Amino acid sequence: MESKQSHSIVGIWTNACRFLLALVFIFSGFVKAVDPLGTQYKIQDYLEAFGWVALVPAFLPFLASVLQAMVEFCLGIYLLFGIRRRMTTLFVVVIMGVMTPLTLWLALSNPISDCGCFGDAVTLTNWETFGKNVLLLIAAVSVFKWGNRITPLVTKRFDWLVAMYAFLYILGMTLYCYRELPVFDFRPYRIGTDIRKGMEIPEGAKPTVYDTRFILQKNGVEKEFTLDDYPDSTWTFVDSRTVVKEQGYEPPIRDFSIIRQEDGEDVTDEILTDDKYTFLLVAHQLSQADDSSIDLINELYDYSVEHGYQFYCLTSSPDSDIEDWQERTGAEYPFCLMDDITLKTMIRSNPGLMLLKNGVVINKWSVNNLPDEYVLTDRLENLPLAQVNEKTFSHKVVLVLAWFVFPLLFFSMVDVIWEHFHRKKKLKLKENRTK
Repeated sequence: MESKQSHSIVGIWTNACRFLLALVFIFSGFVKAVDPLGTQYKIQDYLEAFGWVALVPAFLPFLASVLQAMVEFCLGIYLLFGIRRRMTTLFVVVIMGVMTPLTLWLALSNPISDCGCFGDAVTLTNWETFGKNVLLLIAAVSVFKWGNRITPLVTKRFDWLVAMYAFLYILGMTLYCYRELPVFDFRPYRIGTDIRKGMEIPEGAKPTVYDTRFILQKNGVEKEFTLDDYPDSTWTFVDSRTVVKEQGYEPPIRDFSIIRQEDGEDVTDEILTDDKYTFLLVAHQLSQADDSSIDLINELYDYSVEHGYQFYCLTSSPDSDIEDWQERTGAEYPFCLMDDITLKTMIRSNPGLMLLKNGVVINKWSVNNLPDEYVLTDRLENLPLAQVNEKTFSHKVVLVLAWFVFPLLFFSMVDVIWEHFHRKKKLKLKENRTK
């Protein structure tokens, strides 16, 4: 009796661990697939922490971000449906066996503040991440040890179909979000966001004190300057960095400072308080920017000038790269300087286009989906694209789940029906033989 009860408890525990791991891996893989560039940036942070940047080819972080999203998501689906139990549980326990000591090192040394395991959807401290991984490691060891107790949700006849669809689904999602923009934007610059409100500090809260330093060059000599002692135009911009002088309350939006390249003037308030529309072409590194749509970008600038809208290109590139971009593209629009990380956070495209009004993010476009003359047929005030029209979060969730859950439910139902008729047929044949 005790043996039977113990067997039942082990089965319940194993399947509980299996579903916990499945949900975590599916969610983790999905949020990485939705924001492949964000995952790439986080991998680059890891490489910098280890000092491996110079050893790794430039394409590898992005490739690793895609593979990581796909592996995590597919392993989660395999666990959920009980597909290839031995292989799946082995992979899971190996992954957790590597990630757990890694996150312990991160918690102790703190080279980066957030491990990025759930992208920007859920932010955990390094110690919280380590605690989470210890729990998942225990679950992973359990499902590996008692993998034969995992109850499959589909038969072997159809498990390949579920596995194939999961692979194609997450690959398609990753490529779509890379070419366009993330389906779910978990960052503080999503459509509909009031940037000024996102920068506000609650009454009584102590703000974090930052110090922005600009690295400029003159006569072959590089020197750091602050906003207060920014020099004249004879100095050439090289780079900028922002450091925390005193930790305090962190608003969702910080380090949002726009400096006009021409004269070093801070135009942040001018842009955020403009009651007309403002186009912001965001290109964190012009030397790496996609120049396939330069003609369309120039047409957008001409459109903004014609209708009296502001147009700026925001970048963290040095003056030499800005001059090179102007020569290659014929750009006549003004350039402004911003922090590199802020620019990457604003939009996942290089370049990407944002439309602001009164400091509110009205719309965003990737370089592959810029509005053209067939869309900009009138003043922005008369066009739908210039109105905040973000699809609700719940609408997106339903749409994404529909494309994933319904096909899997269909496969499962077909599997159940097939198995039912197959058993019925075998039973009938058995009855005929006994007659």
